[in-house]
Amino acid sequence: MERNEKAEQKNATAEESTDILESPGESLEKATFAAGCFWGIEEVFRQVKGVVATAVGYSGGHFEKPTYEQVCTLDTGHAEAVRVIFDPKVVSYRDLLDVFWKIHDPTTKDRQGPDVGKQYRSVIFYHNEEQKAAALTSKEELERAGVFKNPIVTEILPVSEFYMAEDYHQQYFEKKGFLQNILRSFKK
Repeated sequence: MERNEKAEQKNATAEESTDILESPGESLEKATFAAGCFWGIEEVFRQVKGVVATAVGYSGGHFEKPTYEQVCTLDTGHAEAVRVIFDPKVVSYRDLLDVFWKIHDPTTKDRQGPDVGKQYRSVIFYHNEEQKAAALTSKEELERAGVFKNPIVTEILPVSEFYMAEDYHQQYFEKKGFLQNILRSFKK
């Protein structure tokens, strides 16, 4: 995958990032995915050409403005999620779905690798009817093709409130110097 030419936009101030994540403008679109721990998932999406901005947060629950600790220890109903702002002229929503299916195990309920809990569940949060249809179609195609040994348990739900995670979670792997390890493992 090529590094997006708009990488500088991804490192915008928190206020600018929040603006683009909520109101990306007419030429950009939003996608929201949950696929386990949001750190690595965000980093993979950040590497996709056409992705303009990403952020990690919490979505799908009933608890307002949760903290990381609350999501991990209380029954907030939230999943660790990644908001992706993308340019559909460069990368399609279907392409993002393909990335989503490849970067986690969509057959394990409330778990990804060693991470266990409802906050680690697999969810596609759709923003409109076109995204819903694309998500359902891609899931059905994978199931028909028998790509996974076990049934897919990924939920496909309308997007709910997206609460930004704390600053130290944003671009976590890049900040910690883990970026090269993620890229190497994704290319295998």
